[in-house]
This record gives sequence, C-alpha cells and structure tokens, in this order.
Amino acid sequence: SINERTTLEHVGGLPLLTLHSIDPRGWQFAVKHAIDRGSALLGLLVTAPLMISIAIAVRLSSPGPVLFRQRRVGRDGHEFDVLKFRTMRENHDPRGFVPADGCAPGGIEGRDRRTRLGTLLRNLSLDELPQLINVLRGDMSLVGPRPERPEFVERFVRDVARYEDRHRVKSGITGWAQVHGLRGQTSIADRVEWDNYYIQNWSLLLDVRILALTIAEILRFRG
Repeated sequence: SINERTTLEHVGGLPLLTLHSIDPRGWQFAVKHAIDRGSALLGLLVTAPLMISIAIAVRLSSPGPVLFRQRRVGRDGHEFDVLKFRTMRENHDPRGFVPADGCAPGGIEGRDRRTRLGTLLRNLSLDELPQLINVLRGDMSLVGPRPERPEFVERFVRDVARYEDRHRVKSGITGWAQVHGLRGQTSIADRVEWDNYYIQNWSLLLDVRILALTIAEILRFRG
C-alpha cells in the first residue's frame, strides 16, 4: 500500500505514515482522460500525412485491409476493436495461437507472416498510430495496461492473481510494463505486477515518464 506519495506526519510526538491513494474513478483520472483525448486529436492532426502515406504503402505491399482490427477487453470489461496498421499477410490457418504457460501472447504468433513493410512499421512502432483513434473515442488511454483478447482474459483471470485489477482503468497504447521490457511473449505475472504498481502509484508525472521512455525505446536511446 505504500507509494511514492506517502508522507511522514507526527501526531502527539508519534511518527505516522500517511498513505495517499488514487481513485481510478476520481477527478485525477478525469483530468488524465481529458488530456488523453486532446493529445490524441493533436497527434492525429500532426501525423495525418504520415498515416496517409503508411496506409497507401500497406495497401500496395500485400492484399488485405489497411487496418488490422482485433477485439480487446478494456476498463470494466468493456470490449472494443483495437486498431493497428496491418503488418502481416492474411492468415488462412484455422488453428488459433496458444501462448506458452505463464506467457502473454503478442509479437509473432506462429508462422512469421510479416511483410517487409510490416517489419519496419513494427520496429518503429508506427503500426500503433491508429490507436490514437481508440484514445479519441474513449476506448483507451495513451498510458495504461495493454488490453488483451477476451479468450486470453478469461484464461489469465483464472490463472494469474490480481490480473483483473487492470480493468479498473482504461487500457493504454504503452504502459509501465512495456517500458520495462515486457513486450510480446513475456511473463504475464511480471506484467501484472508492473501494471498494478502503475495503477496504485499513478500520477501525470509518471505518465510523462512512461511516454518519454517509450519514445526513447523507439529511437534506441535506452540500454
């Protein structure tokens, strides 16, 4: 329960720790979501020429839709379609992907179907740009736990302690777990630990820090 906002007070000469909690439905998160939508709108306007160019390139790179849509679970169990630029050739294999025990899905699932353009978009995280639309719609936040597919949510709720706690807040394009290297098929238990820490210790400054670390990761400034 102790977080970065814990303060020391003295009552009658007795030192006491005061814990300052954050309510995911309080005014602080309302401010966060207002900033999210404003930033998403600005981001869409600024990156519009780039996104149009990517859309044309994806259309020409291989047959299939420009945008990849996948059902995900967000705050309070609300399901929505997360948007990405398509980076893979269409999958005609009816068998579903099953991650290894203790691992989250993600990254390259099964046979590598990435196009040459898709590999570049993934390396630069440009395939995530359409998720600004999800943020503008209110389905997601810029920063928060990454959303998961319904079938995996059912599995992780059953197998991983406190997994469902992530659904107290909106999902994010990037998160505290991701900037600590937990991307793709990595430990789901570790992701839960980092994401729940984020929720318990949330602040606008922490969001700014995560965004800065994300940009640094993309530009290869870290490590």
